[in-house]
Amino acid sequence: MIDLDNQTDLKVPIDLCETIAQSLSERDIDLLITDDIQIQKINAEYRQIDKATDVLSFPFEDSPMAPLGSIVISADHVKKVASELHHCNEEEFCLLFIHGLLHLMGYDHETDDGEMRRKEQALIQTFKLPDSLIVRTENTH
Repeated sequence: MIDLDNQTDLKVPIDLCETIAQSLSERDIDLLITDDIQIQKINAEYRQIDKATDVLSFPFEDSPMAPLGSIVISADHVKKVASELHHCNEEEFCLLFIHGLLHLMGYDHETDDGEMRRKEQALIQTFKLPDSLIVRTENTH
């Protein structure tokens, strides 16, 4: 289901990611774990935003035979935020994976009137994870 390319030393909770992915789709997912330098290059090339980010999603064609898409996660970001928020790397990784997966499925938190946030929160509760970036941001307002 998940084709993992981990280019870092980050321990990836692949079994939990598989379970999360299967709860939403039966299609395959490409998952690349890289560092801030590489994700910045990818972000600059494909989004024309020349800075590092936490997670990127690239949906593929909407064909039942094609993979759902690719998710790219920065291990540097995972470690930094997990340390700042006092939860483990695996939890932060899963939060970013959920966020990227929902983008692959067509959700867009910038335009969907909270639909992605609600779906993300439901998944976080189902899998007993700490608050996501969207929820953390909302709670500070």
